[in-house]
Amino acid sequence: MANASAKRIANQNESAVKTLRLGMLVPTIISILFRLLFRRDSLPPSKGSLAIYIATFFPAFFLSNYLIKIGTTRRDPTTGTLISYGEDLNQAGVTEWCFDILYVTWACQIGSGAFGEWFWWLYMVIPLYAVFKLWVSVISPMVLGRSSAQAPEETATSEKEATSKRQEKLRKRSERGDTRVKAQPARK
Repeated sequence: MANASAKRIANQNESAVKTLRLGMLVPTIISILFRLLFRRDSLPPSKGSLAIYIATFFPAFFLSNYLIKIGTTRRDPTTGTLISYGEDLNQAGVTEWCFDILYVTWACQIGSGAFGEWFWWLYMVIPLYAVFKLWVSVISPMVLGRSSAQAPEETATSEKEATSKRQEKLRKRSERGDTRVKAQPARK
């Protein structure tokens, strides 16, 4: 079973790496095509738009190379058997945020080619989200004394989910007074 999981992760990583390699080239080409088709007056691009493009291209380039490096699978060259499937690129956390930054960068590149330089304002989503996460997880608990744990509504739903279907059926039967259910003393 573990081997099947490794193969699944390897296949997902290989497709993600292909997407990353294409993603560094295709949005630039699409942006240039949109500029040619819809916004000929913006050719050649201004110094400001080139500066924005370069300033956002380098972080995307480094993140893309980082994800390619950690997600590339290694196979035996002679037999093709899987040696290492790399890190799981579908995991939550930093890897997910790296992909989000790349997607926003690619969208801004294409959008600026089609609609204009004002589309780069969408890039502000990244620092705004970073400030939000910093506030929720670090600043608010320290300054306001709030817990960074789950909200009360979330805890109530997690307690309901903690009981299995069988336990729920047994509880309902005992509430109805069913004789098949014996009351067990509470464990301490």
